[in-house]
Amino acid sequence: MTTDISFTCKPFDQLSVNELYEILRLRQEIFVVEQNCPYQDADGKDYDSYHLIGRSEDGTLCCYTRLIPEGVSYDNFVSIGRVINSAAVRGKGYGKLLMMESIHLVKEQFPGYPIKIGAQAYLKTFYESLGFQDLNEPYLEDGIPHLIMVMA
Repeated sequence: MTTDISFTCKPFDQLSVNELYEILRLRQEIFVVEQNCPYQDADGKDYDSYHLIGRSEDGTLCCYTRLIPEGVSYDNFVSIGRVINSAAVRGKGYGKLLMMESIHLVKEQFPGYPIKIGAQAYLKTFYESLGFQDLNEPYLEDGIPHLIMVMA
């Protein structure tokens, strides 16, 4: 697993215009273009969330998550969403590092709440390896199979 990645985490109002542009560009690149899934990415949850930005050694944005407070996506749960690894860094272990950092920070920023995520179904084993449990509530989101998963 590689460690040549640096993370920063900021609330929405502390993101620079350039950082926000990079985040939205990467989210569109992966979720809309690569996954061929037109959907409304700007859903209003960004304002209340923290944004975890992962950069490679050369400063390129290569992975990202959004850390969502209780009550924004789910009542009585915090959440981690918009989990992205750019195609350029897949297979380098960044996804695991990204999620481990996300879990650590969401527990630090929003202590006392369990974490609930809507995970793409094909990533079930990956999320289970991090400690999430499948609640056996499959659903389709924008035509892609998802699972509700929880970490206490």
